[in-house]
Amino acid sequence: MTRTESGSPAIEKGAWANIPPKSNRRDPICFSPYLYRARNRVERFFNRIKQCRRVATRYDRLAANYLAFVQLASIRLWLRLNESTP
Repeated sequence: MTRTESGSPAIEKGAWANIPPKSNRRDPICFSPYLYRARNRVERFFNRIKQCRRVATRYDRLAANYLAFVQLASIRLWLRLNESTP
């Protein structure tokens, strides 16, 4: 049994791997560069948010407080991004 056949929750919900195929592959796999680019942007966003120590270590006990700080960190990143554009 391979990992993809193990019945993971992601596969059961309809998720699929969007990995660029190798150039020497005989039968190309399904790949969407648009989904790949979007997933990359989401991953980079979460990596930038995790640079805030409070988000990475989750000091807050309540989920509402943690969500509020994640929103503040997101706003801070958004402001920093928009501040640098001409």
